[in-house]
Amino acid sequence: MDETTLNIFGRLGTSLVIGMLVGLQREQVSTALAGLRSFALISVAGTLSAMIDLQFSSGGWIVAASLIALGTIVGVSHWQMKIHDKKDAGMSTVIAILVVFCNGAYLAEGVMIVGVAIGVSVAALLQFKPELHSAAHKLGDRDMRAIIQFAVLSCVILPVLPNRNLGPLNVFNPFNIWLMVVLIVGISLAGYISYRLFGESAGVLVGGILGGAISSTATSLSYARISRQSPAMVGASTAVIIIASSVVFLRLMIELAVVAPSHLRQLGLPVAIMFGSCVLAAIIAWLSFRGSQEQTAEPTNPSEFKSAIMFGALYALILWALAGAKHYLDSDDALYFVAAISGLTDMDAITLSTGRMVEQSTTGLSSGTGWRLIVTASISNLVFKSGMVAAIGGYRLFMRVFGLMLLPIICGGLLLLYW
Repeated sequence: MDETTLNIFGRLGTSLVIGMLVGLQREQVSTALAGLRSFALISVAGTLSAMIDLQFSSGGWIVAASLIALGTIVGVSHWQMKIHDKKDAGMSTVIAILVVFCNGAYLAEGVMIVGVAIGVSVAALLQFKPELHSAAHKLGDRDMRAIIQFAVLSCVILPVLPNRNLGPLNVFNPFNIWLMVVLIVGISLAGYISYRLFGESAGVLVGGILGGAISSTATSLSYARISRQSPAMVGASTAVIIIASSVVFLRLMIELAVVAPSHLRQLGLPVAIMFGSCVLAAIIAWLSFRGSQEQTAEPTNPSEFKSAIMFGALYALILWALAGAKHYLDSDDALYFVAAISGLTDMDAITLSTGRMVEQSTTGLSSGTGWRLIVTASISNLVFKSGMVAAIGGYRLFMRVFGLMLLPIICGGLLLLYW
C-alpha cells in the first residue's frame, strides 16, 4: 500500500473517530435527531465529499451540494420530530451536525491536528453544557464589560496599529507595545474571571493564586487594608500576600517564554530559582496561618482602558530608558537603576522590555545582564510591597510578611553576587 493510500485511509479514519466521539456524547443525552452512528457517518460524508471534489476539481460544488442535502435531511427530520410530539433536539445538536460535516470536509486536505482539535472542542462544548451555563450565570454586567473591553483591546485596537519602529533610538513599535498590553491584560483577565467564578468560595491558597494572577501589588494593598480593619485577618492576609507574590514569578516565566523564547533557559532559570524560594516562603505562611479567619478581597477589572494605556505607556518608557541607558551611558549601573525603579510597583513592564531587548540581538543587551535586571527589579518589588504593607497594614502584618519575604530577597541577592 503506497503512501497516498495510507494518507487517505488515515484521514478517513480520523474523521470517523471524531464523528463517533461527538456522536457518543449526543447518544448519552438521548437526542432523537442524531447519535453515535449518525455523527460518524456525517463526518465521513464531509471528508468523502471534499475528497471527491478535489479528485474531480469541482471547485467546491460537491461539498456545497452535500451540505445542502444534509441541511434538508436535518430540517425534515426536525420537522417530523415536532409533528409527532417528540423531544426537541435543540439547536446545539443541529449546529453540531453542520460543524462535524464541515470539519470532516476540512480533514480531507487540512492540517490533521487542527481538525482533531476542532472535533474534541465540539464534544467538550456539548458535554460541559451545565458548567458553561452556570459560569455564564455567575458573570455579571461588570464581568462581561471586562471581557468585551479585552476583546476591543486585542481585536479592534491591536490590528490597526503600525508594526514598525518609531521615535528616539528607534525602539517604539506601536504594534509590539500594544501586543504586550494585550498579553498582560489577558493574563490578568484570566485570573479575574477565575476569581469571579471560584474566588467567593476560595480559601487562602486559591485566593492568593488568583490574586497574584490579577495583580500581586493590588492584592497586597487590599489584604493590608483588610488586616488593618480586622486584626484576626493578619495570618490569612500574610499567606495571601506571600502566595500572590510567588505567582508573580510564574507570570514572569510565561512572559519570558513569549517574548524571548530563544533565551528562555538563560533568563528563566534565575527567575525559576526565585520562584522556588518564594514558594517555600508561601508554604510556610500557609501552613502557619491556614486556620486563621478568611475574608475575600474584591478584585478590580484589569481590562479598563485607562489601566491598559497606563501599562502601555510604562512599558514604552522603560523600554526607552533601558535602550537610552545602554546607548548613551554604556553603563550597567544605569540599567540596574532603571530596573530597580521600574520594579517598585510593576514587574511585567521591566520583564517584557528586558526580554524583548535580549531577544533582539541588535540591542547589545546580553542574557546575563537581562536576568540580573529582572532579579534586581523583583527584589525592589518585594521590598516595596513590604513597605506598603507596613504603611497600610500595620506593624504585626509587616513583621510577618517581611520575615517571609526575606527568603526570596536573600535568594535574589545571592544570585546577583555569586551566580
